[in-house]
Amino acid sequence: MTDRDRDEAGRARNARPRDGLGRPLPYGADGVERQPEGIERSPEDTISEAQRLLDAGRPFHAHEVFEDAWKSTDGPERELWRGLAQLAVGLTHAARGNGNGAASLLERGADNIEPFREAGPHGIDIPGLQAWARAMADEVKVRARVKPIAPRLLGQ
Repeated sequence: MTDRDRDEAGRARNARPRDGLGRPLPYGADGVERQPEGIERSPEDTISEAQRLLDAGRPFHAHEVFEDAWKSTDGPERELWRGLAQLAVGLTHAARGNGNGAASLLERGADNIEPFREAGPHGIDIPGLQAWARAMADEVKVRARVKPIAPRLLGQ
């Protein structure tokens, strides 16, 4: 058994390079630069960076941005960021051709942001995201691999 990759603090971290959808590649392969982990951003910076990554076809990386917000937030908005991370990873699964995983995560993410539907914190278009996620989930149930369409986090 080999030792696991570890970061400076001794936490397990997979150091293998990854492709644009976050899939591990063999050690030594050219991969896509990963998102740095553990960055605390303002909500506006989180939304802006995640939207940039979604628009660039990198939903796995957008998921990591949302995950940073989720893990660094206490209180009720923690579930907002978790739900947004689930939507991004659902889109990742859709792009990878995993229809069942995509549908499950897209539906779960849409459900988890429901409590924020009326307030729309930080200008996030919750109803629009839920409609996008449910339509994408319906599509991947019929065709496992779909062309990922980035959602608009702040609406039109």
